[in-house]
Amino acid sequence: MNLTDETSELAPRLYGLVSVISAQEEVKAAVETNHDNNQWWPLHVDDWRIRMLVAGWSTRVSYAMVDVYAEVVKKADAYGWDALISFQDSEVVELVRPLGLVDARVRYLRSLETFVATSEVRRRRPLTMPADEFIEAFAAEVNGASYKVAQCAALYARGYHCGIIPVDSGMVGKLAPLLGIQVGSGTFAHERMRLLLEACATADASRYRHLVTARGHRVTIPDQATPTWWLHLVLIYFKRLFLNPPANPRVCANRPACPTVLDCDHPPRRRRR
Repeated sequence: MNLTDETSELAPRLYGLVSVISAQEEVKAAVETNHDNNQWWPLHVDDWRIRMLVAGWSTRVSYAMVDVYAEVVKKADAYGWDALISFQDSEVVELVRPLGLVDARVRYLRSLETFVATSEVRRRRPLTMPADEFIEAFAAEVNGASYKVAQCAALYARGYHCGIIPVDSGMVGKLAPLLGIQVGSGTFAHERMRLLLEACATADASRYRHLVTARGHRVTIPDQATPTWWLHLVLIYFKRLFLNPPANPRVCANRPACPTVLDCDHPPRRRRR
C-alpha cells in the first residue's frame, strides 16, 4: 500500500481521534501553554544554528527538568553560535552538565558544527532545502541525530508552522497502534509516521482549522498555514497524559476498532499476570 492509499484510510481515523482528544481540558491546557511560545523550543532563540543545537540537546530531558533545560538554552543563546563552537570541550561539558549525558551532547555540538560548515561549502541551504532532504541529510550526517532529532531540528530551525510534525518514540510505540497504522520498527519508523501524519494534516487542513476554533483553543495560527504544529501538540500531549504508563483507564483498549476513543462501554482489558 502506498502513502496515498494509507493517507486516505488514516485521515478519517486521525481526525476522529483528534476531534475527541482536543476537547479534553488537560490536553487543551497543555497545547495552549506550548503553542505560541514553546517551553522546549522558545521564540527568544532566533539563530537557526542554536535552534538546531538545543533541539538535539532536548532529547532525554524529562518534563520534570524543563526549567533546568530552559536555563541551559538561555545560556547557550547568550553565548551565541560562534562562541559555542570555539569552546573547549570542558567548557561545553560545564554548560550541559545539568542535562546529563554530557559526552553525547558535546559530540552532537561538534558534529552539528561540521554539518553547518559542510552545508556552507556545498552551498546547501538547510532552511530552504526540501524538508525531506534536510531530515535525511541531518539524520545521516549529525552524530546522535536519529530521524526523530532531525525532525525536531528541522521544525525548530524553520519555525513552528513550517509543516513538519516531529514524531517521538512514544508516538510510534503507543499512538500508531491506537490509530491502527503500521510504521515498522527502527529509527525510520519515526520518519514514516511523520510523512503519514503530515499527509493527513494537509488533506484535512480546513477541517483542522475549524476544529481549533470549535474546541476554543486559544492559539495563533498564521493565515493559510496547515495547523501541523497544533496537531503535533495535541497528539504529543494526549500521548503523554493518556497513553504513557500507567495507562489511563479512560482510553478504550479496543482502538482502533472502537471509534469512541475515551469513556466507551467496552470493559477494560485485563492485565496479564
